[in-house]
Amino acid sequence: MRHGSIPGARGRVRPLTLLGDPVLREPCRDVTDFGPELSDLVEDLFATMYAAQGVGLAANQIGSALRVFVYDCPDDEDVRHLGHLVNPRLVEADGVVVRGPEGCLSLPGLEAGTERYDHAVVEGFTATGEPVTVHGTGFFARCLQHECDHLEGRVYADRLTGWRRRRLARQIARTSWHRADASGEGRGGARDEDVRVPR
Repeated sequence: MRHGSIPGARGRVRPLTLLGDPVLREPCRDVTDFGPELSDLVEDLFATMYAAQGVGLAANQIGSALRVFVYDCPDDEDVRHLGHLVNPRLVEADGVVVRGPEGCLSLPGLEAGTERYDHAVVEGFTATGEPVTVHGTGFFARCLQHECDHLEGRVYADRLTGWRRRRLARQIARTSWHRADASGEGRGGARDEDVRVPR
């Protein structure tokens, strides 16, 4: 963000992929080309995240199956964390397990109490190929784990069990974005098996 540039200012807002779109369920591919197209993707991710009023966004949420995500997220002390990660690896998730409200731009309008560790460390690269390590606590640790899950083909709903899982599946079935795509055509088309419990 040198020279006063604002993340996403050069990006375009892209359509969000919704639960039911196959791209959300496939593990993303490593980035091998750290060229202008990657920088454009990061800009588009920021622009789309800000337009949707999110705190994080993974590349497969805009239809690109690459291991990239962006974030602009506070921690529990209201410290702002702003950045992006290419080819991230969650190398630590530890501390206290906290159940807190979690939502997702690919499941718009919904949230559920989801268990996450309150500390996370993610290693990856910048869009120019420089190695970077990001440490998160509290809500920001939740964000990092959430975005890493996306790149593995998972959504927060997969971490739910019991009545929370069943309730969210019912809520998904009633959403306008699900009903609009219930035929399975286009984006969306969520089915109960989309809200699967991790093995």
